[in-house]
Amino acid sequence: MSNVIQLTVPSRIAPLEARITALLGSFATKRRISDDVFWLKENAELLNILECTGHHVPHQALAVHAGFYENALKKLQFFPQYYRFLLSLVLDLEELGMPGDMAERMCVFAAREGLPQAELSDLQRAEARRLLTRRGVRSDTDCGLDDRLRDFAGRTATFKLPNKKAAYELTHIVYYLSEYGRRDPRIGAEAMQSLHFAGITAFLDQNADLLAEICIAMIYAGDTPPTAWTDWLAQARAGFMVETGPGVPVQDDYHEWFVCNWHAAVVGEETFRKPATDDRMRFERGPRNGHALREISQAMLALDEARSGDWQRMRIRMEPDLSPEARDVLAIAAQSSALFEEYFAGFARAGLA
Repeated sequence: MSNVIQLTVPSRIAPLEARITALLGSFATKRRISDDVFWLKENAELLNILECTGHHVPHQALAVHAGFYENALKKLQFFPQYYRFLLSLVLDLEELGMPGDMAERMCVFAAREGLPQAELSDLQRAEARRLLTRRGVRSDTDCGLDDRLRDFAGRTATFKLPNKKAAYELTHIVYYLSEYGRRDPRIGAEAMQSLHFAGITAFLDQNADLLAEICIAMIYAGDTPPTAWTDWLAQARAGFMVETGPGVPVQDDYHEWFVCNWHAAVVGEETFRKPATDDRMRFERGPRNGHALREISQAMLALDEARSGDWQRMRIRMEPDLSPEARDVLAIAAQSSALFEEYFAGFARAGLA
């Protein structure tokens, strides 16, 4: 007869609610001061991800924002130029469980002061409209706004070339038109192609931040991202390192960490799976090959008049000039999407002179 002793080894990863509580505490009180516009940006992004993915946030975790919430209308009145950040923060706090009607009062103020009318960008007008309508508040809006957003998204040629600004705007058009996945954005087949083309470029660039946003937008639009992209995003998410301490710099990769975990939530995977503390935290992505897109573009440019939009011909010509890492990334990208050859015909920019 023998005695069997079971050892319970504590997990280094706290439960999800504890991790969310730690993240909220760190971003609210330890990384930046609340009068910093980057504080508004970071905290608005975190709360938005938690709200649109349906994460449960313990009431005590929201308490860290109680002081900000009570003074939010005064901040809006003094800093109306930041009204979209401020409205987003307060709306999400209330929908995550913060009691009160501050968001409605702030939306009424923003509409009365005509703050959305100060926007020159259609994308910012769409965001402002979404924020106000979350409390049933309407402002003077352009009836052609949705058509212009869909026209932009449907111009596929834009997204056959590296253009990060346009790609991020494309994703946010889908976010706003779909109410973050809650309804059909009705963007059409051309815009779906645009998402695929932008995703190919992001994958070639090994840009997990942008690729995660594109994959989320594809899912919100009713499409399925290529498995090669989502597998790579899971690897990128797992490779993040978190450093804590009162002196760690916060010029870091927190946004990429956020959106990779947002994507994980959208596809039903566990989120924020790293040790977390309400101390000051720094998020650093793991090493990865980030030069494939540059190498491919340089190889294409060097071919000059010999350049062709025929992928099969150009693959043979380009590959000897690429590093093994760039060849691997290019090969995976070419196999990841059925639209790759059509994408490449535009990416090559052959015969445009």
